[in-house]
Amino acid sequence: MLDVNRLRMLVELSRRGTLSAVADALSYSKASVSQQLGALEREVGVPLLRRVGRGVQLTPQGTVLVAEAIAILDQLEHAEVAVAESLTEVTGTVHVAVFQSAAHSLLPRSLEALKSEHPALRVEVTECDPETGLVGVSSRDFDLILAEQYPGRTRPIHADLDRVLLAHDTIALARRGADDAGADDAAALWATRDEPWVLEPAGTASRAWAEQLCRTAGFEPDIRFEVADLTAHVRLINAGLAVGLLPELVWAGESPSVDLRPLPDAPRREIFSSARRVSAAAPSIRAVRRALAGAAAHILPD
Repeated sequence: MLDVNRLRMLVELSRRGTLSAVADALSYSKASVSQQLGALEREVGVPLLRRVGRGVQLTPQGTVLVAEAIAILDQLEHAEVAVAESLTEVTGTVHVAVFQSAAHSLLPRSLEALKSEHPALRVEVTECDPETGLVGVSSRDFDLILAEQYPGRTRPIHADLDRVLLAHDTIALARRGADDAGADDAAALWATRDEPWVLEPAGTASRAWAEQLCRTAGFEPDIRFEVADLTAHVRLINAGLAVGLLPELVWAGESPSVDLRPLPDAPRREIFSSARRVSAAAPSIRAVRRALAGAAAHILPD
């Protein structure tokens, strides 16, 4: 009988592309991954990998086995869900990936509700960027991800994951003590063209969206500060050292500490959760989603 852990390694190799990436994802050494995949080849009786330069590629037989292995792993997970649904109490562990502003705004209220309603349920949380987290859910590193996407910038679609809308939050121009009450939204944005800006690092969806917003307005933002932590954005703006763009979620339902000005067309981020389709019906996943929806409704009422 084929070893399930080795099958998972083969699936991960098909997704991540290198033995080193598989080793990092599954907390093995690269040598151990190579040995386990070699053992799987011996179990199957045909080559599953072939050397290409310094890397490896799946053989046609390896590709066939990956498809079968995914089905096997899904069926095992389906069996776990069926057992969980037969219980009268929500139990188990849910591994959740979140982005930063959700971690400090939605999570506390959600976890408090879960502790009260489902004390036997354990929730483990990891902060990571949405694209990494989506791959992690597909790979079973996480069970659920809370992610965001900016207007006109859809996150990659994973066929094995569902996508459930949680909320929208408005993005606003953030400054300290601006005196342009009579200006329209476009003029207010244009007025920041010579000011220093704080944005998230290059390569992030929020950064690409923000730069495009400024370019559409007719200027290139003077980016003095590249910081991932939105709390640092708030402090820099509050000190009068920069202007920026802040989503509503960053305030976690509290009053803003900086001056906020609407942007042209009132853009909003989409906040959503994704789980593997095969496990989305699990009582534990449904419970976490209900708690997140309750927190979002409290903080971001439509």
